[in-house]
Amino acid sequence: MTKRFTQIGFSQRVRLEWLEYTANQVLAGNPSEEIKKALQKYLTDKLSVDNTPVRGNREKAITILMKVWVHPQKELRLFNKHGLHLISKSPQSWHLGLHWGMAMAAYPFWRVVAASVGRLLRLQGSASAAQVQQRIREQYGERETVFRAARRILRSFHDWGVLVDTKVKGVYKQGKILTIKEPQVAAWIVEALLHATESGADPLDSLLTAPSIFPFRLHRLSADQIASLSGRIEVVRHGLDESLLMLAKIPPKNWKTRG
Repeated sequence: MTKRFTQIGFSQRVRLEWLEYTANQVLAGNPSEEIKKALQKYLTDKLSVDNTPVRGNREKAITILMKVWVHPQKELRLFNKHGLHLISKSPQSWHLGLHWGMAMAAYPFWRVVAASVGRLLRLQGSASAAQVQQRIREQYGERETVFRAARRILRSFHDWGVLVDTKVKGVYKQGKILTIKEPQVAAWIVEALLHATESGADPLDSLLTAPSIFPFRLHRLSADQIASLSGRIEVVRHGLDESLLMLAKIPPKNWKTRG
């Protein structure tokens, strides 16, 4: 088990445009230290205004942004590189799905909160912060760090427009829904789900309809298509109709555009 699955880590709400800015810095070929300085300047009037503590909100947000797009863990490097390539080639409207996927992979707790929200939306058409917090506490215990992280991820969902307010305070309904028609992007989001799952494996149907990707409708792909487009996924057959997708035990040393 890697630290991604044992640490909560999401200590600050993060806006979508901040991730976009970070990814563009990487795509411009800027070294990590320059990107960190650029983020400090970029967030100066957005977080911790007139406040410069060592670990203020701005620094916490920068840590998250850097971990998502600049310094991915070793097992995510090829996946990250592929995601950056897709950002550079995809329409702006699809970038939400790419940032969502990389956030899930870097911080699996993001997927846990998203799955709780997605299940509630399917069940009753709305999700309250209290209901989500209760479900998260059942999995992670009554830790204050868990409560704060879940709250900040929920606020990030709201900032991203995938949840919107209802007339009842603290209760949200579904916001924007994005249909992902590009097969490479859909396959990449499926891989993101696998990276955010401790086992690194899940049935195809469960992945394509996962509640943790409630803001998206994925282009229907076969298991073989997904494996081919990724190059980092293996397919295991169970009978005639069920396919299990799993992260390759020996991933390729290099990544190149497929499809």
